[in-house]
Amino acid sequence: MSQTVARALDIVGFVAERPRSLGETAALLGVHKSTALRLLRTLENAGFARRRPDGLYTAGFRVIALAQQVLDQLDIREIAHPHLVALAEACGHTVHLAALVDGEIVYLDKVDGSGPSRLRSRIGRPAVLHTAAVSKAILAHLEPQVRERLLAGADFARLTPATRTDPAALRAELAVIAERGWAEDDEEGEPYVNCLALPVRDATGRVLAAVSVTALSAVAPLPALRAVLPELRTAVARVSRELGGRAPGPGGAPDSAPDSDPGSDPGAEPQGRAPAGAAATTESTTTGGTSR
Repeated sequence: MSQTVARALDIVGFVAERPRSLGETAALLGVHKSTALRLLRTLENAGFARRRPDGLYTAGFRVIALAQQVLDQLDIREIAHPHLVALAEACGHTVHLAALVDGEIVYLDKVDGSGPSRLRSRIGRPAVLHTAAVSKAILAHLEPQVRERLLAGADFARLTPATRTDPAALRAELAVIAERGWAEDDEEGEPYVNCLALPVRDATGRVLAAVSVTALSAVAPLPALRAVLPELRTAVARVSRELGGRAPGPGGAPDSAPDSDPGSDPGAEPQGRAPAGAAATTESTTTGGTSR
């Protein structure tokens, strides 16, 4: 029975990645097609798998419903969502929320901006640790042992010419982010996409999550995107306040006036600043790629 359950779970994950044929599913499990078909039909009847008209199998709608229930149970997503909506409406760009969940930085929510371009974010997917702005905003404020444990699992793959592949260089950038207060993207995870991210704190000052603003560089080059920092800071401050904390001001200290512009020049390049980071994981309908 435990083997049957394990196979069923493998199938759900397998068909959720992309539509699969009966033969592919049987090959995955190492069983005869009749056995795979029996499992697929059981999952289909329970709503965890769905057979398309072309005969391929994909995830059933019950998987979507359960995933939504899990996300809804995360209080930070429920608290943050109206503020993400307000931020997206104010700046016109796509807004993301990510958090450290079970040892991974995962995208929990996303709101599209009002511009003509749409970035199709993958809610529930892990952020790329060495490129994503939300990852950097969180990593920069974690306890050193936690941060190092996460970085030990990063592959530092080169995704664009701007990708930072040297762990030491990333650590140096994280130190700059901790002092400056926000993380940046400059087309490091995907060409033509950039991003800014700020950490969300609870009453103890612990960083729980990060909120980012993401845009195509043709729409908002990084210097222009920095002009959105006051709105981003306001949204993050409001989320943090509802969690009992306050957003960090310049230098990482709590802002004494979280709903106001902290008074720093968003477009200024701090002394000793490391090169910019990367955007949140998105898939652009205009560029056809998947940015991170």
